[in-house]
Amino acid sequence: MNIQEFIENFAAQFDETEPEAFTAETRFKDLDEWSSLAALSIIAMVDDEYDVIIKGKDITNSDTIQDLFDVVAKHRR
Repeated sequence: MNIQEFIENFAAQFDETEPEAFTAETRFKDLDEWSSLAALSIIAMVDDEYDVIIKGKDITNSDTIQDLFDVVAKHRR
């Protein structure tokens, strides 16, 4: 698992936001397309792609994609 792959998988959950808008420093909750449905999509993507169960609090406590990546990486060990 690497950050670039995670960013690509994260970006794939959004229909209207250009993929170039996503970087490790992206504050994903500031995206126009961010919603509770997007959060559920991210939770499902992490489960499917990385076999890690994250909770809503993990998303709430994360500000950037890097923050969320770090949570997932910690749970994969």
